[in-house]
Order: sequence, then C-alpha cells, then structure tokens
Amino acid sequence: MSEIFKKINLSLNEAIKSKNSDRVLTLRSIVSQKKDKEIELRTGDQKEILDTDITNILNKMMKQRKESIEMYEKGGRQDLIEKEKSEIAIIKEFLPEQMSDDEVTKACNQAILDSSAQSIKDMGKVMTVLKSKYLGKMDFAKAGKILKEQLQG
Repeated sequence: MSEIFKKINLSLNEAIKSKNSDRVLTLRSIVSQKKDKEIELRTGDQKEILDTDITNILNKMMKQRKESIEMYEKGGRQDLIEKEKSEIAIIKEFLPEQMSDDEVTKACNQAILDSSAQSIKDMGKVMTVLKSKYLGKMDFAKAGKILKEQLQG
C-alpha cells in the first residue's frame, strides 16, 4: 500500500475519533478518489496504487479547490472560500514538499538544456523531462508560464 495513503488512513481514523467532521469529509473525499483510481487501474497492467498516483489525485484535488476559490471570490462568498482553504490545508499535509519559485525556475532552465529545446514547439519535450523528475513536487502551471517565457525569447 502507498505510504501516503497509510498516513491518510491514520489521519482519517484520528479525525473520526475526535469528531472533526470537516477533516473527515475531506479525507473521505481523498479515499473516494483513490477507490475511483483503483477501479480505473483494474483494466490495465498496474494493480497497486502507487505514491505517484496518490500524489496526482491530491494535486488534482488542490487544483479543483483553487479554481473553486477563484469562482467564490468573484461571487463574494467568503464562507465558501474559507471552507476550500481549510480543505487545501488538509490536502497539503499529505503532499511532498513543494518547490520554491527559484527552484522551479532552475529546474525549468535545466530541463530546457537537457531536452535541447529551441522554441515553444519543444515545450512538450521539456514538460516531459520535468514531470519525470518533479512529479508531485512542482506546480506545473507555474513551470508552464516560465517555459513559455524562456522558449519565446
């Protein structure tokens, strides 16, 4: 079993015992997403959920929460913004340490060199290099912006 998922299960049990309903809901949501992924994997060669799969699920959930916050800000719904922010905090607990902006920039520059990228057309190659090395640790939306700037100039 995935090490990250073991931590999620322990945390869920603690939250249930302490009757922390918001935390229980968020953690159960993660468990649900994991089960969906397991069902999806049954048709393929991979049978076991890996830490990378859990990290992808958590990153996707973070992205959804951030998009919701943007929508709620436009609608002036501060109560819902706070709920999403608390869910993000819970999800972040189980993600690997995220790279700083400087680290992302350095990694992008190195990936451009490693992939011999010349223009924006090579962005896919560079992203492939980044994803192979930094999955779960890097904000790829941020990396995409940096790469566009680097490869256009």
